[in-house]
Amino acid sequence: MMKNKKVLQALRAETVNMGGIPIKQALPTQQVEQIDPFLLLHHGSFPIKKDQKALHQGVGPHPHRGFSPVSFVLNGEVHHRDSLGNSSIISKGGIQWVNAGRGIVHSERPSEELVESAEPMEVIQLWINVPAEKKMEPASYYAYQKEELPEVNLGEGVKAKVISGRLAGVSGKVPAKSEMTIAWIYFDANSKAVLPVNPDHNFALYIPKGSGKIEGYGLVESEHLFNFSTEGDRVVFESNEPTQLIFLSASPIDESLATYGPFVMNNQTEIMEAMRDYQSGKMGVLIEE
Repeated sequence: MMKNKKVLQALRAETVNMGGIPIKQALPTQQVEQIDPFLLLHHGSFPIKKDQKALHQGVGPHPHRGFSPVSFVLNGEVHHRDSLGNSSIISKGGIQWVNAGRGIVHSERPSEELVESAEPMEVIQLWINVPAEKKMEPASYYAYQKEELPEVNLGEGVKAKVISGRLAGVSGKVPAKSEMTIAWIYFDANSKAVLPVNPDHNFALYIPKGSGKIEGYGLVESEHLFNFSTEGDRVVFESNEPTQLIFLSASPIDESLATYGPFVMNNQTEIMEAMRDYQSGKMGVLIEE
């Protein structure tokens, strides 16, 4: 018999200053350092200036090592370029998944078309930890538009785009570095669905848009991350209005953690090595055009 998971914490996305840009941060918080392997969740809307080149807006070249930064494009377009030679533009509803591995340098800019329209670029960025044995694998990059993501119906008016892992019999296209299921779920107004959850996984839901009710908990609203108990194997969600959920389910890695800026490793020695390798060009070079 299926049993509802319980909400342990409702974590409101609080505004933080990231290099002069206000961003909503739902994870980490003072109460919760991580929901292993999920380390960070940022939700930002970046104003676009029509009178400035696309190459001078957004986030310029920066390195990563030892984890997977994943971007969900809520509005506008994101132009990703990286030191592997990738250059791709992902639109609203699409995702970009970087397995940073031993090192990658990338940038996240608005597209030229977005600058023309001056619409804001709204993005969620999720940082997912990677097991120690896979941190120094070669980097890789995956990008899918909304229509390219496998879809499953979870009920009347409820559709899930499966990004990685498996949900309701449908598999995502991105090969994660550990066992997990990541999905982007869309509810029409006044729709209800039973979300099946692996009872061995850590589980959280982030609501970027809309509002509704979690059975056994009560009313919930947007820009909150809900952290659930390990007991139970389902969450029943009912929307009040058109609502989106980011479904985050994963087997915990349970390893020591050392982080510094864009590097996520297991100890301080590895962090120092990452800094040296980036400075000496071992993570590659990105020349934007």
